[in-house]
Amino acid sequence: MGSEQQFKSIKGTRDLLPEESTRVRSVETTIHDVMNRWGYGEIRTPAFEQTELFTRSVGEESDIVTKQMYTFSDQSGTSLTLKPELTAPVMRAYIEHDMARGGALTKLYYIDDLFRQERPQKGRLRQFRQFGAEAIGSPHPEQDAEIVALVYTILTEIGLDDITLHINSIGSDNSRNVFRHALVEFLTPHKSDLSETSQRRLQTNPLRILDSKSEEEQKLLKNAPSILDYLDDDDRAHYEDVKHFLERMNIPFAENKMMVRGLDYYTRTTFEITSPNVGAQDALCGGGRYDKLIEDLGGKQTPAVGFAAGIERIMLAMEQGDEDSDQKAPRVYVVAAGDAARNAVLKLTMDLRAEGISADFDSLRRSLKAQMREANRLSASHAVIIGEKELAAGTAQVKTLVSGEQDTWPLKEISSNLSSGQV
Repeated sequence: MGSEQQFKSIKGTRDLLPEESTRVRSVETTIHDVMNRWGYGEIRTPAFEQTELFTRSVGEESDIVTKQMYTFSDQSGTSLTLKPELTAPVMRAYIEHDMARGGALTKLYYIDDLFRQERPQKGRLRQFRQFGAEAIGSPHPEQDAEIVALVYTILTEIGLDDITLHINSIGSDNSRNVFRHALVEFLTPHKSDLSETSQRRLQTNPLRILDSKSEEEQKLLKNAPSILDYLDDDDRAHYEDVKHFLERMNIPFAENKMMVRGLDYYTRTTFEITSPNVGAQDALCGGGRYDKLIEDLGGKQTPAVGFAAGIERIMLAMEQGDEDSDQKAPRVYVVAAGDAARNAVLKLTMDLRAEGISADFDSLRRSLKAQMREANRLSASHAVIIGEKELAAGTAQVKTLVSGEQDTWPLKEISSNLSSGQV
């Protein structure tokens, strides 16, 4: 008697079955194509890093560090953490491999799995997939604008049109220090109205309060001072240039003075792209400039700017029905009408695959009727039927499944005809 235990996926994780995997792969193919055109090279980092890498880069007071990291000790007692974000590991690799040797500017991108122990909800999992890019070496606003335009281009090429780009500047250290004082002065009389978390942040990192998800706190913050009013001349010029370059690149945007992003390493430009199709947590991607991070991690002072985007949220935002229903390339199911045709079916299936055509056949030796049902279930564009009569004549019946039209083709011409679109 077998075990009665039925294993299920861990809360906050999910299986991607073949149909959805195909859609995700299509999105990832677009990402690779755009990144290649824009001159970004792919980087892959390990699944876990030293815990201190994230506490130093992301910030001790961030939600990621205080609530969400999957941290464990290995047998040597080293504290390790499954990657909760990707910028810090990429910067660690940049420093470790002295990638600055390759030129003044290093442009990297990634697609990877991340891990955060947060409350699972629509579009937010404990194991999730992100893509992103980092441009390392330039302090200038045109690089900020290119990074923003890069992710905006990817999202539009994927097929998203109902998206909004929000931008802000949180300035450099001098601007933030002046603003921080003004914000604390504004919030202190309202301290009793703040959550326990925000009261703690009032002492440690008051700018993070602007990122609060509490409706009551957001109402209070509507009257708070704006960081944009405290930018020094250099920060203001940088921000104005970023907006100017985006306008020249025909990238539409909206200013959002409350947007500070959730990670401590950001400086100057911050941005998010949102969609109304993913619920209350509407951000598809976020990013910004982080000119101090590499130095904080032990490297030379090096400016950088980047973004990360959630693939699960992008899949939610994509319009239903606009996926792969109108396949340009044929998908063929080769049908054996009798045992004698099996060798020919296998050979033709392999020939079709060699021509780059998606092709399959039945290895369960089912009836002709059952094989045709399977062809329809797989949404095949064509069924190629081979029986004893066809074998003797060196032909096959080619049925276009949508229209029901059926023709007799020579076996040796099927691969080339289908690959050239002669249907």
